[in-house]
Amino acid sequence: MASKVALITGITGQDGSYLAEQLLEKGYEVHGLIRRSSSFNTDRIEHLYQDPHAVNRRLTLHYGDLTDGIGLREVLTRVKPAEVYNLGAQSHVRVSFDQPVYTVQVDALGTINFLEAIRDVQNSTGEKIRFYQASSSEMYGKVVETPQTENTPFYPRSPYACAKVYSFWQTLNYREAYDIYACNGILFNHESPRRGETFVTRKITRAAGRIKEGLQKKLYLGNLDAKRDWGFAGDYVDAMWRMLQQDKAEDYVVATGETHSVREFLDEVFRPLDIDWHDVVETDPRYLRPTEVDLLLGDPGKAKKQLGWEPKVTFKALAKMMIEADWELAKRDAYLAKRK
Repeated sequence: MASKVALITGITGQDGSYLAEQLLEKGYEVHGLIRRSSSFNTDRIEHLYQDPHAVNRRLTLHYGDLTDGIGLREVLTRVKPAEVYNLGAQSHVRVSFDQPVYTVQVDALGTINFLEAIRDVQNSTGEKIRFYQASSSEMYGKVVETPQTENTPFYPRSPYACAKVYSFWQTLNYREAYDIYACNGILFNHESPRRGETFVTRKITRAAGRIKEGLQKKLYLGNLDAKRDWGFAGDYVDAMWRMLQQDKAEDYVVATGETHSVREFLDEVFRPLDIDWHDVVETDPRYLRPTEVDLLLGDPGKAKKQLGWEPKVTFKALAKMMIEADWELAKRDAYLAKRK
């Protein structure tokens, strides 16, 4: 029996790497779309190439860009995926204020480029492609109700969130207008040791380990009172897969149902290091958003009931996982610094 084929954009990112791992374990043939760069950016999936048991679980990378609609059609025609996971994006909210046009080109127009490519391929070949769109809790922005559900109105507060709202509605529209199996996963904040170092949780754990090892003295952050619904990325990509296995395409909130402040995360990270974070953390206006999102709290009831999905990693376990990994990195860095 032939393996099911999946195509992942953003495969070199946090979510893409965890999703690729899980799909390979399920026996998929996995293809990833990556942008051409003068430097390698495949660290998060390097272990998948080195896996000695991966000979019959193929992983193939293709150069491409979400802003290139013709290129997307060519990749779809060549790969013939049964499932497409659109995780590629400029995903840093604060950066989207500095690069709003680029953010919209990738996060909004990139999505419709892909939906159009899928529509063209399906019309010409008759082959059905299931499409997952990475939507975001940032779409709720200045929340009008708590907790947020699939029916909560959006109130985006950043160029990133506005672009994601556009993609959400285009995904829904293509589902209804062209009978494409297309669904949105409205994922609340999800973290891991593979999180980018400029995102607040990883910025904290990376700095905490380095402060403990004497490699840096201070950590500068923005709004310490912001509250988020934080879960583990490895749990959340399982929900993505479950969405594309349903008989009917629908949209789902993926969250833990708990909210915690940045201050609480700092407590959990610095406590095992025996450091009072108040002594080393300072706020810096450069990291404040022009329009802040103060509270996000998701209701994952629909995902639990219809997908059979449950978050497994708790907030405390997530913080522990991340600081342990980054403390080990800091110890290695300190060792190498002493050898110089």
